[in-house]
Amino acid sequence: MYGSGVGSRRIAARPPGCLDRQAVPPLFWPVSELYLVDAGPIVSLLIKGDTHHGWATSLFGSLRPPLLTCDAVLAEAAHVVAYHGGDPACIPEMVARGALATNFHVGQDPESVARLMRRYRNVPMSLADACLVRMSELKHRALIVTTDNDFHIYRRHGRQAIPLRLPF
Repeated sequence: MYGSGVGSRRIAARPPGCLDRQAVPPLFWPVSELYLVDAGPIVSLLIKGDTHHGWATSLFGSLRPPLLTCDAVLAEAAHVVAYHGGDPACIPEMVARGALATNFHVGQDPESVARLMRRYRNVPMSLADACLVRMSELKHRALIVTTDNDFHIYRRHGRQAIPLRLPF
């Protein structure tokens, strides 16, 4: 479980169904890589019956927090978690505890986000996906952590494949 293991601290007043703050584990990947997290891994972490729950639990336990994301991803994840009967309040708590951090919003670059959504309207590309692709353009070393195969289709800067971390 997220936060279990040697050196972990448990947060006493956490709501049922939410995750504990994780101790910072050793990082097995190069420090120079940045991780941008999509809604899928967040949902998989919070919904125990999700197909990728084990992968997400392992992932969040192996990466140094905070994982970067955007408000559009958090909103999408909260919606899906609630739909599956989970507690969407766990998501802002993950931000408060430092597991996730937002560092991009649509207002920073609305033209680029809109251009991406129009380019991939046949997929279709969600607002959250467009924000993550734009974030990966701004942070060249970024790797997107997702359960969404559409990221194999998307390109940053027009032609560059986006480095991904997927459960399959």
